[in-house]
Amino acid sequence: RHIDIVEVTGSSPVLPTIVSKPLFFLLIEPLFPQLLAENSGCLRIFFQKHLPARILPDYCESMFHIILDFFFPRASLSGMEGEWITEKECRELAVFPIIQTKEDMRRRNILHIDRLVAAAEYEDSALLKKAIHTLKYGRVPALAEQLGGMIARAAPGINLLEQAVLCPVPLHWTRRFSRGFNQAELLAKAVSRHRGFPVHNLLRRARPTGHQAWRKREERWEALWGAFRVRGKDMPSFVILIDDLSTTGATLEECAGELKRAGVKRVEGWVIALG
Repeated sequence: RHIDIVEVTGSSPVLPTIVSKPLFFLLIEPLFPQLLAENSGCLRIFFQKHLPARILPDYCESMFHIILDFFFPRASLSGMEGEWITEKECRELAVFPIIQTKEDMRRRNILHIDRLVAAAEYEDSALLKKAIHTLKYGRVPALAEQLGGMIARAAPGINLLEQAVLCPVPLHWTRRFSRGFNQAELLAKAVSRHRGFPVHNLLRRARPTGHQAWRKREERWEALWGAFRVRGKDMPSFVILIDDLSTTGATLEECAGELKRAGVKRVEGWVIALG
């Protein structure tokens, strides 16, 4: 079984009159529906990145996207087909800025973060929780633009003379390989487009640290001890760490400590939500 495309006159491609899923997909879908659903975003990205430029002429590209939508349909946070996030959902992802000062950080025994900014409280919005979970575990990087925009709107103004640099919290290469991207890097690029600060990968994760979500506070700090290393020697004076969530602050604190030991003077953390 295959896709039959009926060619018509004119310069614009049209919907196929007969569209049928390949036999392999029909066999796999009933057996592994969850697998296909959870990886739809990455599968679309893979085919979109590698196939059109190599095997499809330019005039077929729009048809290719129609076929992609058929095999790997986009579904919004509320389950509407056709897009990853609807305009209504964008409006509902409201920004309620939370700013914790240097003094707030020190009272929590966080010694290297000079300010923490979050766009909202994680537990206050079921839709926001769904968006963050879908970005990371549903592997839908397209959501990073909206979520990064929330960070940009929540963060206070910064004097451009301070020459701030955005630094995404790194993933270990094994985690990045399995996920297909680093969500913090995508968020940093989105913030950069809104605020104009450059993005530099100043850190690397020296070893895998496992999933932090299931650990208690003490276990998180222990797992992250010495997990990050700086890249290079020339460090900017002001770095803004970008990540999706901050709960205990352990990840941002370890990153900030490593940056300050390398010569950075001021480190802030900007995240989507406080957990």
